[in-house]
Parts: sequence; structure tokens; C-alpha cells
Amino acid sequence: MRIRKIIFSVLLIMFITPEAFCQSEVLKGVVNSLARYKRNKELKYLSAAKKSIDSLIAVNNDTSNFEKNVYLAVINSSVLYADSLNSLNLPADLLNKTTQLVDKLNGSRKRKVFEEDLKYVANCLANVHIRNAFNYLKKSDLLVAQQNLLSAKKYAPHFNRLDAYLAYINGRLGNLSAAASFYNNLPLTEEAWSENIEAASAVYKAVGDTTKAIKLLERVRRSSPENGFLLLDEANIYNNKRDYASLAPLLPALLESNSNNPDIVFVAANCYDRLNNFEKAEALYSQAIELNSSAYEPIFNLGLLYLRKAQLKNFTDNKDLLAATKWLEKAHEVAPLNTNNLEALRLLYTKTGNTVQLNNINNKLKQLTN
Repeated sequence: MRIRKIIFSVLLIMFITPEAFCQSEVLKGVVNSLARYKRNKELKYLSAAKKSIDSLIAVNNDTSNFEKNVYLAVINSSVLYADSLNSLNLPADLLNKTTQLVDKLNGSRKRKVFEEDLKYVANCLANVHIRNAFNYLKKSDLLVAQQNLLSAKKYAPHFNRLDAYLAYINGRLGNLSAAASFYNNLPLTEEAWSENIEAASAVYKAVGDTTKAIKLLERVRRSSPENGFLLLDEANIYNNKRDYASLAPLLPALLESNSNNPDIVFVAANCYDRLNNFEKAEALYSQAIELNSSAYEPIFNLGLLYLRKAQLKNFTDNKDLLAATKWLEKAHEVAPLNTNNLEALRLLYTKTGNTVQLNNINNKLKQLTN
């Protein structure tokens, strides 16, 4: 199954303003460092803020002070987000310790006072996990990438792209039911589907849910009628289901952009043939043969079409019988051991009274079936 590659992107967040915090004298140094970082975007100010808050907590062994721990979470998450190369040489377990701290803060009733601050922290951590997921994805470590995406979803549950990313990862892992479930969570906005339509359609088809694939393709095609892939994908679903009545309305647009594609022209011919539109089927079978004269299917189908037309007239129309003979014998040249064509030729020679050729065909069928 082909899954289209999608591009990972991070959340857009802004650094929190220092005015959002209670500016007590004790925390003045931390707040000032944060303000300098906000203005200059230099990591040295985040480093200074980190040293200040660590010192304040360590000196007084003040590990339970909620406000100071919120500062610690803000600074740690900012460092993790901004210093992706760890140029500040902070411990490798900083992310784990920070997530533990944040989970503890979010479980407290005091969190309401610091709602915006903790929301900022959550966005930072979500960004970090998304970035990590992307890095592991480039290394083809899909399981670790998946875990990072699930962690990101914990901190940014309403960021729709995460469901798309998780669907993509699960598709790559072969967890198609899970992939389909994540695609189901995406909203109905076109923006949410802009990078995921092909992958989602492939997943829905792989799990056998062609109804969802069709509904998705139909909805997106209404806003993107020029998208040839979506049109072809929907047409393929109807063709595979042999739902020729639903396929037929798509054929004019499909043929307009694929008039030189023998496979698509053949599909259109076969559809019209199944719907007993012999005139269009005949023209398109002929076009498919012109595009690829060595393909067996359009040659055989065209011969069969003339044989059916002759049968409808009780085999009294010599024109149809001659055309059926021409194309069925041509199909026999291309695929001499094809039993379907041999059976069609047997019926044709029986109705035309060609006993010599009928005996030859009967002998060949006997050899192939024994």
C-alpha cells in the first residue's frame, strides 16, 4: 500500500510575557532574565533564568512551592524548545523530569491561577515531542516516533495535525485500523485534509472501508475539482467495486485529462460496455487498441462486444459477426491459450457454421482442460 509522505510542522507559540507571573522580589532575577530572552532570543538569558530558578529552589529546599515550580516548568520547557542542539549542556533527562513536573502541576487545584503559563508550557513540550518524532521518523524508527507523537497529543490534544501524523505513522507500521481511527478524528475542514487525502484514501481502502474513502474523495473533490488524483482514485474504487453506474458520470472529466492513457481509456470503454452503451464502448475500445495494440483485454472485449450485439439480433447481422470474428481471432493471436476467448470463438464458429475452425477450437479446449 502506498502512503503519501507528509510534512511535519510544529505548533506556533509565542514566548510568554513576564507580566503573566507574580513579580515577587524573590523571583525578580528570573523574570528579568525571561524578559531579556523575549527581547533578544539569546540562549544565554534562558541559561541565566535556569540557574536562577534552580538556585532559588535548591537554597531553600523549596521543591513544593507551586509558583516557583511553575517558573521552573516554563524555563525548562523553553530551553527544551529553543535549544534543540543542547548547546547549554543540560542533563539528558531534562525532558523526562520536566514532563513529570508538568504532570504534577496539572494535577493540582492551584493550576487555575497559572492557566496561561501552563498552557504555554504544554505547547513547548508538544513542539519538542513533535520535533523528536520527526527526527526519529527520518531515522525510520517509527515506534519511537509514534511514542513521541502520543506524548505530544497529551499536551496538545486539539492540534489536528497530530491525528494526521499518528495516522501516517500507523499506516507505515501496518496498523491500518488505528490509522483509519486517527483519520476519523480529523475535522471536516479542507485545510485539515490538504496533506492527508491520498494517505487517508489508501488506508480506508486497505481496511475495506471504501464507503468512507468515497465520501472523503467526493467531499474534497467538490472544493478541488481540478485534482486529477482524487478523480482517478474515486474512479478506481467504483471500477473495482464494479459500480459502473457511479463510475460513468466521472468518465468525461477523467478521459479529458487522460485521453492518451490506454488503461484509463479501456476502463471507460468497459464501463460503457457494461451499461450497454455499445457506441461509446466501441469507440473507446478502438482508441485503447490504437494506443496499445499489443494489449489483450481491449481486443478481446471489442470482439466480445460485437458478438453480444450479434446475439441480440439472433446472429442475423453479418456485419457484427464479421467484426466479432476479426477481433476475437486477433485476440487469439495475442493470447492463444486464453480459454475465455476460445469459448467465445467456439460460440461464434457454431453460429456461423464454420466447422473446420470449430473443430480446431474444440481440440484446443480439450487439450487445455485435460
